[in-house]
Amino acid sequence: MAGPDRHRRGRRRAKKRASIAGPLALAAVLVLGAGAGYAAWHKSRASEGSARLGTDSVPATTTPPAPATTADGDRSPSPTPTTTSPKPSKKAAKPTASATTSAPPASVPKHGTGYFTVARASGAASGQGTIRRYKVEVEGGISLSATDAAHEIAVILADPRGWTADGHDGFQLVSSGPADFVIKIATPDTVDRICGAAGLDTGGEVNCDVGATVVVNLKRWMLGSPEFDGPIAGYRALIINHEVGHRIGHHHEGCPGPGKPAPVMMQQIKGLHGCVANQWPYDSQGRYISGPPVA
Repeated sequence: MAGPDRHRRGRRRAKKRASIAGPLALAAVLVLGAGAGYAAWHKSRASEGSARLGTDSVPATTTPPAPATTADGDRSPSPTPTTTSPKPSKKAAKPTASATTSAPPASVPKHGTGYFTVARASGAASGQGTIRRYKVEVEGGISLSATDAAHEIAVILADPRGWTADGHDGFQLVSSGPADFVIKIATPDTVDRICGAAGLDTGGEVNCDVGATVVVNLKRWMLGSPEFDGPIAGYRALIINHEVGHRIGHHHEGCPGPGKPAPVMMQQIKGLHGCVANQWPYDSQGRYISGPPVA
């Protein structure tokens, strides 16, 4: 009896352990499954968060460079690529005056270096008869191109209303070799020094003709004369024609009458006395514009 009873009691204990182990195993499975699911969910959230953090930590656009400083010191925005040409700024659209149309300066320097630069310019002779070779020199320390001045003077002396209209006088601009006379453009103080050495009083205002030198006052070249109501180019023609007129033997003349053109040999800067300002020795018909001689 003892043997069968032990076997029955053993089977009952095994069933009891099995009935307990089943729920425990299921609980363990549920716990493990829940842990694995949480781990997977947490990993997914962490990856998503890192992705968002990574996106937010990188700027969507790079910071544009600092705006460039323009030459005038104003700040201008950096250029952006575009398929059309940018509109020009108002400043760029404004026309700039050329050297020939700009107003004369309010003042000119009184002093220069006292040394002269020969214009490196030459040209063909104009006129007939006696051809006088001439050079153009400009004093240092002033804002005037010797070459530009020489070309302007050459145009004046070659004009058909100039001294070549007489058929006996001609001129040729040269930059080297012998010359019959020299045209110097100098500051007022230098003009006074050169002209004063010959006993002439130019007072820092006017031009002179000394020996083989025509001395042009920079003040008159740049500012003209209050007695001359034409353009500055016209007054420069008067200066050259008057002084070169002395070179070829002409003397001062007076006003021929009210309303008539002033002779180029008239000292127009001292007043027109009823005449009309004029810069040419001859009119367009080739007639000499004369006046009474002045002692």
